[in-house]
Amino acid sequence: MTIHHARPDALDRAGGLAEGAEIFDLRALRPEFLNGAEDCRVAVLTPHNDLGLSPALRMAIARRVALTADNEKLLAEYPVPEDEALACLSRREMPEDGRLAAIAAHADMIAANPGASTRESLDALLEAGLNVPQVIALSELLAFACFQIRVAHGLSLLEETA
Repeated sequence: MTIHHARPDALDRAGGLAEGAEIFDLRALRPEFLNGAEDCRVAVLTPHNDLGLSPALRMAIARRVALTADNEKLLAEYPVPEDEALACLSRREMPEDGRLAAIAAHADMIAANPGASTRESLDALLEAGLNVPQVIALSELLAFACFQIRVAHGLSLLEETA
């Protein structure tokens, strides 16, 4: 299998891996993981059908979750949006818009404690105006953002010891 994405990729950058470094090169030994992670990133942030959750909104949500990681390299992957409501969302402020506020509250809960999600927390998203496909897409995005935080942290620890 070959790597079909440019390197360094988002995880290389977030993990602080330099081209040619040992951990950077070791990642290339598992192209299915490199491709899978990058394919997933693209799919959750800029899908062909965004289901009414724009790429700008998705990036703002991912940035909000990434703020919990205290990783400036990871945050660089998600610039603050120009749109003020989305910028508010991305800065971990509570948006005035009810739909965005529900998304923010859900994202904060998942980032802090994914196991705390309940049927009621999903119903709150539906009551705020999201539909079921949007809730699923949001869940996929949040899962990826949390995955990215953990992998970036692990890669940075490996890089420190290499």
